[in-house]
Amino acid sequence: MNENPAPVRFLTHPIDATLAALRRLCTTRANGLAGLVCDVAISLVLIGAGLWRGDVRVTTALTIVAAGLLLFSFVEYCFHRWLFHGAPGTLERGHTQHHDEPLGFDALPFFVPPLIAVALSASLALLIPAGVAMLLVGAVAGGYAGYGVAHTAIHHLRFSRTLSRRWAATHHIHHRHPDHNFGVTTPLWDIILGTRYVSQGRRA
Repeated sequence: MNENPAPVRFLTHPIDATLAALRRLCTTRANGLAGLVCDVAISLVLIGAGLWRGDVRVTTALTIVAAGLLLFSFVEYCFHRWLFHGAPGTLERGHTQHHDEPLGFDALPFFVPPLIAVALSASLALLIPAGVAMLLVGAVAGGYAGYGVAHTAIHHLRFSRTLSRRWAATHHIHHRHPDHNFGVTTPLWDIILGTRYVSQGRRA
């Protein structure tokens, strides 16, 4: 018989019990799928709100969104290369687990990225026009959402078309050669920074 049921543990050690519950949540399929939905939603909400405010013209707004997507792609590369594959720590351990179990659903709690996006947007709005802040953060959030959808699709779907199979293969190669192909959403920074995988045949 369990001498310390969950309600009792929560009352006696609320922080530990909450953290344990969050750790369990982070490994569930439901959390992973809810995260994808929430990430896409917060991106659309912020970009829509930024356009609605009308602080900038549409052409400028599109430029800001493009800049936000480019910024995210660089952040994605940096995190993946220097933090996820960097010095031992929480991020490195979590990513190593993903390499060991690529079909797992380890992810942040579904509500955390949207909260970060809202907080970042509000903070930037203190320095720049609110509409611009929403557009920029919304685009970065959109890049993050695209990364989540792409990464999930690569590991859980089998593609039949040649181009999509080549795209997915780029990331599968990273799992075999972890010093290459850090970009999931784009190979741009791997090409620029020299970490794009080149097969032995092409090197010769």
